[in-house]
Amino acid sequence: MIMKTRLLGQVYQFKHLKDLFAKANEEKSGDRLAGISAESVQERIAAKQVLASLKVSDIRNHPLIPAEEDEVSRIIEEQINEPTYRKIQNWTIAELREYILDDTTTGEDLLRLCRGLTSEMIAAVTKLMSNLDLIHAANKLEIVTKCNIAIGHKGTLASRLQPNHPTDSVNGMLASLKEGLSYGIGDAVIGINPVDDSVESVKRLLHATHDFIQEWKIPTQNCVLAHVTTQMKAIEQGAPADMIFQSIAGTEAANKSFGINASLLDEANVMIRELGTSAGPQRLYFETGQGSELSAEAHFGIDQLTMESRNYGFARRYDPYILNTVVGFIGPEYLYDCKQVVRAGLEDHFMGKMHGIPMGVDICYTNHIKADQNDIEDLGVLLTAAGVNFIIAAPMGDDCMLNYQSLSYHDVATLRQTLNRRPAPLFEEWLEDVGIMQNGKLTALAGDLTVFHK
Repeated sequence: MIMKTRLLGQVYQFKHLKDLFAKANEEKSGDRLAGISAESVQERIAAKQVLASLKVSDIRNHPLIPAEEDEVSRIIEEQINEPTYRKIQNWTIAELREYILDDTTTGEDLLRLCRGLTSEMIAAVTKLMSNLDLIHAANKLEIVTKCNIAIGHKGTLASRLQPNHPTDSVNGMLASLKEGLSYGIGDAVIGINPVDDSVESVKRLLHATHDFIQEWKIPTQNCVLAHVTTQMKAIEQGAPADMIFQSIAGTEAANKSFGINASLLDEANVMIRELGTSAGPQRLYFETGQGSELSAEAHFGIDQLTMESRNYGFARRYDPYILNTVVGFIGPEYLYDCKQVVRAGLEDHFMGKMHGIPMGVDICYTNHIKADQNDIEDLGVLLTAAGVNFIIAAPMGDDCMLNYQSLSYHDVATLRQTLNRRPAPLFEEWLEDVGIMQNGKLTALAGDLTVFHK
């Protein structure tokens, strides 16, 4: 591999693929914190130039973390469709980018192509793309999955209703749940982050959401986002769960810091298929976010974009119903400001879709990051244009338990109305039946919780 180039009279030499990948990445405070980012715009451009000239096979033949040293690397390598890979192994990364963006390349073409790509190859081409490239390419991909209902159809925008409560109060949670439903939110999942990661708390919340869903015949799914082992114990004790959730990472060591490995998730996948309350076939929910491997001190000198791509390679093993990146949650140490948050959100969405993952985004920020509500509304528009499967919504965009800012219920409704998106088909039928929506538009009952007091 040629690992150097001349730019404006200066020679830029890169030590190895890790170094090249990191320096070709757009500016991220996490990469700078790790001491691996480009020192100048010129060095970043030089790295992109070298990366563009590499072949697809160069990346596979020089793994950033060898398969014999890392479980995630083994899983990514084992997934490669060899006939598809052989057709493209001599393409340069620049040629791969051109193929993805070509007008004649369809979403179906990309879903076939992705089976021949490793996560590092997808990360590499992402680094060569502009924000508009990422939006245009991702929008080609339609990835439909089904738990109790199907989401991901072209022209739709699903949402996770997040009725968190600072004391796990069932009454408080139900109040937020009713408000969200009254704005047409909740087709992807009614998903609660519990304060108390105990089996009894998880059981109580699962029973409460399941009972409400059954009473009102709502075509959706429930989930309580406790640790996977807590959920498994609750399900063993009879709790009604439609899916199992877990945060994942891009290296074996980072997953170990989360208390998980592939065999545990295999076990959870079998359990939810046997004991879960959903129809399926997809019943798993994963969450990721750029910077998690660095925060766990398990990134091995690899940039956070590439690490995030490896998350999706790991997730692909399990054919999940949904996955979302929590794009601004970890903080300014990893994504410093709104520009970096927007870039990361578009990168993550594209990379997830290029793995065949049904991709969602929690469009959010913490109060110590250089971003505000206008910035995440902007990202909401960009991701909706990019065809994101679902986004997360909290009451008034303010999660009173996790203490961070997200999109609100009415933000999702506004995105649907402005960009001509609909809820998932079965969920929209239900909204019309209860009078909340008519002909794709919210009615005067929107935001009226008394709909559920009749």
